[in-house]
Amino acid sequence: MTQTAIPFHFLRGGTSRGPYLNRADLPTDRETLAQVLIAMIGSGHPLNIDGIGGGAAVTTKVAMLSRSDDDWADIDYFFAQVSVTDGQVDFKPTCGNILVGVGPAALEMGLIAPTGPRTEIRIRAVNTGARVSAIVQTESGAVQYAGEARIDGVPGTAAPVELMFRDVTGGVTGAMFPTGERIDVIDGIAVSCIDVAMPMVIARAADFGLTGLESAAELDDNRDFYARMEPLRQKAGALMGMGDVSASVTPKFGLIAPPVAGGTALTRYFMPRNCHPSLAVTGSQCLATCLLCPGTVGDGITAALPDHGPTTLHLEHPMGVLDVSMDYRRDGDAFEVISAGLTRTARLLARGEVFVPSAIWQGN
Repeated sequence: MTQTAIPFHFLRGGTSRGPYLNRADLPTDRETLAQVLIAMIGSGHPLNIDGIGGGAAVTTKVAMLSRSDDDWADIDYFFAQVSVTDGQVDFKPTCGNILVGVGPAALEMGLIAPTGPRTEIRIRAVNTGARVSAIVQTESGAVQYAGEARIDGVPGTAAPVELMFRDVTGGVTGAMFPTGERIDVIDGIAVSCIDVAMPMVIARAADFGLTGLESAAELDDNRDFYARMEPLRQKAGALMGMGDVSASVTPKFGLIAPPVAGGTALTRYFMPRNCHPSLAVTGSQCLATCLLCPGTVGDGITAALPDHGPTTLHLEHPMGVLDVSMDYRRDGDAFEVISAGLTRTARLLARGEVFVPSAIWQGN
């Protein structure tokens, strides 16, 4: 079997990991690109045994980078979610955890040069149009990975990557509330359908007979819950103007409940066919919006929050807490998200070449 070599960097970004690729090294047509990514990850086997995926949705993600032609951005970030077992690729969503590694990867690839001990990189998430400023530690002209920042879901400490998200409202559907309502009732369950950073369908855990304290493994074993949730998610997707979402990972699904560990709220995030082991960066912004905006299913879940930001919400998840700083304006029923800020970490794990069969693609 002849094979095609593709240069890659392999990074952990937040609580996800995957290959970071230069778009110039990849096929330009979408169908061939999908087949290359399926082979690269090893989709079609629960352990991704013939690829570099890790057998979970958080380890079958791909980042594709290029210099941006946008007046504001330095780097364009194109994301793909490769399914673990189904041999499919979803190019619709973005991923905020993988985005954490975009700045370091762009520097490692030479797509942008460091500018001092801290380098600001302006990133356009092309899947959704969001604009993100990332500050990467670049002491001595190189990316620094050692540091004292700690995030729940990752052992040890690392250098911080500071993120500021802008233009996150309506990136997929065109509206914060694409159904036109702050609460819809679908299959007898009250939900809020929100498009902020990530289109989501959000419900109260109690309405499914859950506490919200269930572990990710317990929720994944609860097939009765999934049998109710997935049809609801698909109906919500249609109401949100997203069409048939049965083969798509968006909209994602979220559960909220009152906090139990001193946070703002208890959350569970679904990708959507299994529970996230911690919490997505994009999902945290959408869940925070649900908690901040009056008239949603999040109204009353937590103690009263200020009418304007910035304010930090502490979102409890299966592995700890994720802090998201939301800047927003609330005036009566009117609500606007201005920006969202998070501090996460990333680490370069490997670099070199990854191989796919030449029968799929013979290279550029």
